[in-house]
Amino acid sequence: MPRYRDDLPAVRVYTVCDESRYLIVRNVPALGCGDELSKLFGTFGEIDECKPMDAEDCEPFTDVYWIKFSQVSNARFAKRKLDDSIFLGNPLQVSYAPQYESLLEVMEKLEGRRKEVLGRIGSAAGRNGGSKSQVLNNPNSIGTSNHHWLDPASSASNKSEFQARQSEYAKEGWNCHLGEAPPSHVSSNKEYFAAPSMNRTVRLVREKLDKIRSNTEIAETASSSPKRIKVDNRRRI
Repeated sequence: MPRYRDDLPAVRVYTVCDESRYLIVRNVPALGCGDELSKLFGTFGEIDECKPMDAEDCEPFTDVYWIKFSQVSNARFAKRKLDDSIFLGNPLQVSYAPQYESLLEVMEKLEGRRKEVLGRIGSAAGRNGGSKSQVLNNPNSIGTSNHHWLDPASSASNKSEFQARQSEYAKEGWNCHLGEAPPSHVSSNKEYFAAPSMNRTVRLVREKLDKIRSNTEIAETASSSPKRIKVDNRRRI
């Protein structure tokens, strides 16, 4: 049954066990074109044998051919390119034939796939800069940062550096001793930014903060002062 135009074509995934150097080509026109078919498939790799399968069932006026490649990769490439392609007016139907493999050929196929996968993993690791290989080769490098803090020499250098920075801050008028609070007021006359507009904004904000602080102090002083006792001078009747 033909599929509708909007339907997606079916997709089949082939594993290494399904792939093979043996291919079966169906729907070949019965015109005695075995040599032309062999030349067509030979463009994708060396072919050991190509012969018709007379005992195989097929459609009228068509033939079935059996092709053996020397390499599985060549057979895979040929099937990918020539399957459903037009050959002398007919679309070819190319399929794997792993049932013709011997035990030795199966072992060679699996070993070849294993080497191919290892090669791809190695190339991917090389593109990533070899960071994973460095971690695997140097497992002690993971804890280097932790050992740095446990080293007495490094801790002494960190302490001296902290003391040097503390002395620099003390020269600039900052109190960096432990237990002392940071300064609560910074002079608004000093220009901290290169842009004059930013400095004006800083001064404006400082003035508003000073005004709010002074109003708060006046309110607190008024609330803390004792209330005056009123004297009742009215005459009693």
